[in-house]
Amino acid sequence: MDTEDTQDNGTRWLTDEEQRAWRTHLDVSRLLMHQLERDLQPFGLTNNDYEILVNLSESKDHRMRMSDLATATLQSKSRLSHQITRMENAGLVRRENCESDRRGLFAVLTDHGWETMRKVAPHHVASVRQHFIDLLSEEELKSLHASLTPVAQHLRSTRGRM
Repeated sequence: MDTEDTQDNGTRWLTDEEQRAWRTHLDVSRLLMHQLERDLQPFGLTNNDYEILVNLSESKDHRMRMSDLATATLQSKSRLSHQITRMENAGLVRRENCESDRRGLFAVLTDHGWETMRKVAPHHVASVRQHFIDLLSEEELKSLHASLTPVAQHLRSTRGRM
């Protein structure tokens, strides 16, 4: 932006250093997610599929209410419903009615979904290590965690107000 255009409207434009940090963050986020997606393709999974499998595998009885799963995966209920339908067709999950709330539904990890998760997880972790973790020192990882935690907390708190 031309500084003459920026002085009148009160916008706090990014400094060169802030701009570099922001654009590097965007590049890393996009490139990393693209690479992780590519590394899941041989297993017939997307990042969204894997995230759902992780959430279900870590949940009590390998099940979650659909509304809670939508919140955990940052998906709309409608989008999650379509995603779960695709995963049901692949035999990875199934839907079950909630006995305490007739309107509620659970997404439940099937045995095939659990075995898929057990097979894919080591490859996914190796991909995360290769393309992220092992490229940074222990101190850099600690610093990154400390730097991004307030951003994550802020975004989680504003998410409920949208």
